[in-house]
Amino acid sequence: MAFSISSPSFRNGKDIPKNFTCDGDDVSPALSWMDPPQGVKSFALIADDPDAPKGTWTHWVLVDLPPSTSYLPEGVPKVGELPDGGRQGINDFPKSAMEAHARLPANRIVTFSSCMRLTTSSI
Repeated sequence: MAFSISSPSFRNGKDIPKNFTCDGDDVSPALSWMDPPQGVKSFALIADDPDAPKGTWTHWVLVDLPPSTSYLPEGVPKVGELPDGGRQGINDFPKSAMEAHARLPANRIVTFSSCMRLTTSSI
C-alpha cells in the first residue's frame, strides 16, 4: 500500500466543518497517516489552499515530527515546539500554528501533504 494521509475530522470533497475555520474555533483537524517507507527519520506536513484568491496559501507547516508519529489529534496546541519534538513552522499569516480562513465550500481545495526525511541530518 502507498503512503497516505487522511482526517477523521472531515470527508474528502465535503465542506470543512465550521470549528476548523476562523468562523468557529480555528483548531487543527485530526490527521493520520500510514505506510511510510522504511528508514523515515522524520515527517514534515504542509496544509495549503492552492486555489486561494491570492494564489496558494499555506495554513500550517509542521517539521521534525518523529518517525513513530502516525496521528495528530484535533486541536494541536498553537505553540512553536510540540511535546514530541516536532516544530510548527511559519505559515502565510505569518504565524507558527494552524490558522484557518473563513469556512470553505466543498469545491475549494485544501491539500494536506507530507514529506519524509530519509537522511540523518536535521531539516
